[in-house]
Amino acid sequence: MNDRHRNATYKEYLKGELQAAAVYEAMADAEADSERAGVFRQLVQAEMRHASRWAEKLGMDTATLVPASSGIRLRFLRWAARRFGTNRMVPLLLRGEAKDISTYSLDPEAHDLAKEEREHGRTLRNLSNGQDSTETIRVERGHFSGTSGSLRAAVLGVNDGLVSNFSLVMGVAGGTGDTNIVLLAGVAGLLAGAFSMAAGEYVSMRSQRDVYEHQISLEKAEIEMWPEEEEEELALIYQAKGLSKEEAETIAKRVMSDPKVALDTMAREELGLNPSELGSPWGASLSSFAAFVTGALVPIIPYLFGATGLAIPISAVLSAGALLTVGGVLAWMTDRSVASGALRMVIAGSAAATVTFAVGSLIGTSLST
Repeated sequence: MNDRHRNATYKEYLKGELQAAAVYEAMADAEADSERAGVFRQLVQAEMRHASRWAEKLGMDTATLVPASSGIRLRFLRWAARRFGTNRMVPLLLRGEAKDISTYSLDPEAHDLAKEEREHGRTLRNLSNGQDSTETIRVERGHFSGTSGSLRAAVLGVNDGLVSNFSLVMGVAGGTGDTNIVLLAGVAGLLAGAFSMAAGEYVSMRSQRDVYEHQISLEKAEIEMWPEEEEEELALIYQAKGLSKEEAETIAKRVMSDPKVALDTMAREELGLNPSELGSPWGASLSSFAAFVTGALVPIIPYLFGATGLAIPISAVLSAGALLTVGGVLAWMTDRSVASGALRMVIAGSAAATVTFAVGSLIGTSLST
């Protein structure tokens, strides 16, 4: 490779490192947690060290180097990190590290940097695995937590549909005596809520699955490029579980001899993932849709069957009964008092419906005068 071509390559490397440093700096600025922000700032420093290497080869003064400050991608990531949190940005950051690993692995002058970029990927994966409580709930409701998680997600979906549509139906019923209007509002609320919940569940599950699939693909690449190091890591994992060094090394060598078994094992042991059970975005979406519809259908049953004068009390009784059931089931699943859980749910749901009924009545009265 001639000097001109080599210098062009150095410039591309330098540009990429400065852009990466800018992205990590944006993540640090957007991160509220001081420990996570500190990790991002360490990554900024690491990328700047890489940038200094290429700057030196180009004869540049490394003291003048600063992270890139412009670019559409940088502006988008900065905005998205502040709006959605840095944890949601990790999949994009991992793709950048994977690209650097691939590029540097093919360049003899950058083999050591490929290993460092690999460590950056591990750091990002650790940040991604340290999910907050909101993300944990999404995972659970997205059916990643097994049978119990799926059941809980279904019950919560029924509860969402029941409470929201019960409140909507009571609010409209308080404002008008026309049962057709109440039925229309109830059906519209059922469909709008069900599609909204299904779409949200799909997006949440899809993004979470993308993270997991990308982590597994990175692990596969690492096994292919650094089999000895991966074998050592697996042996250390087994030693941490209580095996002797000799036993751990023997098992690790046997596991790593088969690429498929190696990937499955490293995904489970290092990432804590089961490659065959990452969950289905469409399955989660459809089950959430069905659960919401089941709950939202209860308050409009009397209106569907043409009840007139008794529609409101029948709807209230059916909804209260459903709230009792849902509250009791949720309490039972969390090992709490079934009676208190059922009562608490009825009080909360009834209070919401009472308020909307009162507001509907006030609005209906003002419109009729």
